[in-house]
Amino acid sequence: MGPVEVAVVAIWSMLPAYVPNNVAVVLGGGRPIDGGRTWGGARLLGDGKTWRGLVAGTLAGLLLALVLGALAPTVGAALGVALPGFPLAAAVGLALGAMLGDIAGSLFKRRTGRERGAPFPVLDQLDFAAGALLLALVLAPTWTLATFTPAVLLAVVVLTPLLHVGTNVIGYWLGLKREPW
Repeated sequence: MGPVEVAVVAIWSMLPAYVPNNVAVVLGGGRPIDGGRTWGGARLLGDGKTWRGLVAGTLAGLLLALVLGALAPTVGAALGVALPGFPLAAAVGLALGAMLGDIAGSLFKRRTGRERGAPFPVLDQLDFAAGALLLALVLAPTWTLATFTPAVLLAVVVLTPLLHVGTNVIGYWLGLKREPW
C-alpha cells in the first residue's frame, strides 16, 4: 500500500472509534459514571463522563461501523482502495473501547491532579485510540491484526492527534466544548 492508501485505510478503520466521544459530548449529560465518588480527595472521573454519554457514544460508533461495513465494497471500489468491513466483535471493540479508553484517560488525569478539561498532551489525543485498538484486539484479534498492519498503525498514531485536535477546536467554536483540546 502506498502512503495515501495507508492513510485512507487508517482513517476508515478508526472511524467507529473516532465518533463515539464526539457523540458523547453532544448527547451526554445526566448521571455521572462515578456517581460523585472520590478517591484520594478527588473525583474518580468527574461530571463529564456520564452513563448516557457512554451508551450514546458506543451505539453511535457501533452503528457507524455497521454502515461503513455495508459501504466498504462500493466506497473502496470508487477510491481504488481495499477498505475493511467490520465484524460485529470488531465494531463493538472499536466503539466501546474508545469510550473506555477515554474514561481510563480521565481516571489517570484525576490521579495526577488535573481537573476536568485540563490539557494532558498525548494522553488526550490517544487514550481513546489505544482503548479502541486494545478492545478490538481482545474481541476480534484476527480482524484487528489483519487491518492494523504496522503501516496502518503508524498512520493511526500520526493522524489521530491531528484529527482529534481539529475536531475539538470545531467543537469549541460551536460551543459544544468548554476548551479547545
